[in-house]
Amino acid sequence: MSLKQTYLPQLKDVETAAQRLNGIAVLTPLMENHLYSKTFEASIYFKREDLQPVRSYKIRGAYNKMASLDTHLSQNGIVCASAGNHAQGVALSCKLLKIHGTIYMPTPTPNQKINQVKMFGEDFVDVVLVGDTYDDAYDAAIIECERLKKAFIHPFDDKKVIEGQATVGLEIIDQATIHPIHYVIVPVGGGGLSSGLASVFHLLSPNTKIIGVEPQGAPSMSTSIQNNKNTTIEDIDSFVDGAAVKRVGDLNFEICKSFLDQVITVPEGEICQTILDLYNNEAIVVEPAGALSITALNHLKDEIKSKNVVCVVSGSNNDIVRTAEIKERALLQSNLKHYFIVKFPQRAGALKEFVVNILGPNDDITHFEYTKKTNRINGSAVVGIELKFAEDFEPLVQKMKLRKFYGDYLNNKPDLFDFLV
Repeated sequence: MSLKQTYLPQLKDVETAAQRLNGIAVLTPLMENHLYSKTFEASIYFKREDLQPVRSYKIRGAYNKMASLDTHLSQNGIVCASAGNHAQGVALSCKLLKIHGTIYMPTPTPNQKINQVKMFGEDFVDVVLVGDTYDDAYDAAIIECERLKKAFIHPFDDKKVIEGQATVGLEIIDQATIHPIHYVIVPVGGGGLSSGLASVFHLLSPNTKIIGVEPQGAPSMSTSIQNNKNTTIEDIDSFVDGAAVKRVGDLNFEICKSFLDQVITVPEGEICQTILDLYNNEAIVVEPAGALSITALNHLKDEIKSKNVVCVVSGSNNDIVRTAEIKERALLQSNLKHYFIVKFPQRAGALKEFVVNILGPNDDITHFEYTKKTNRINGSAVVGIELKFAEDFEPLVQKMKLRKFYGDYLNNKPDLFDFLV
């Protein structure tokens, strides 16, 4: 592969970052997962970056960057913008390095994440809530940097941040008891982790295939590679908040374009199912971005059979209040949750008739909205039904139509469906 970019992490710089991070970032385990190995008939290993002190790999890049600042900049303080993991990595680095930091976060950021940032940073950080989105917070942070001549700690588009994240690759190669490593699957957000890791494997294990994974609703890297230029996507699904960015880093794009063998996208609903499976089967808690690499196994199962595969589990900062939405998205992806407009005759016993004659023995009503209206023969209700088996869907619809209960199907109508999910 030819390399056109002007910057590529050098091995000596990544090794320097590893020395700098000694005692700061945990040497996370590289663990074989027997269930997934059996399922995919391969040797599947998890690199458990979710076990870092800040529960993600972000401490590596943040600390390496901040520890590299000259004295004047560090004494003047730093600024960052983040809605989650990067903010926590910066906050802990502020406390460890005794650098004052101002961290800009969007106003809707959950209190759990805000409190984590304050806990890690203690008296060394101030949290400023501004705007509705990450981009609003980023704009405010840049204004603060320019006004007070402070250093901005970018979450991914920075050489020292990339070199810090690249230490994940060094550790995988050093820890691996499997040879060769055929595949490494890595989540892609802004590109800090994927560009750093891909660079290390290019230098030390060039025959290893590096597969990047993005959420289907935010394919910024794959779109940019396809266009052969860094491309901003204006409309993204921000559900996978640790990997949903409108634009990847310029440095990161050039490296990933050259050294990622493939970038695939996976649906958000499949990611949610992976989160539930990991918790139920392995007692592993991951955030949506942390489940990306494992979700990708389903899309690579023929290719990875009998191969040695490492999945980078990037983080576990998952807010418990999201559990209901995660379950809902997983059920929708599996065709087990369906929403209808149901036309009920406005007479006594109509609901009982629907339950007895329409629903199957394994079907469950999980959502019901109905208001009885006068002077009407039929009244419409919004009904959510959870199935046990996906193949029960068509018989359910046929029975509803036969008995004239069917009004409309809402899952494929985004404008209406957004009100429900």
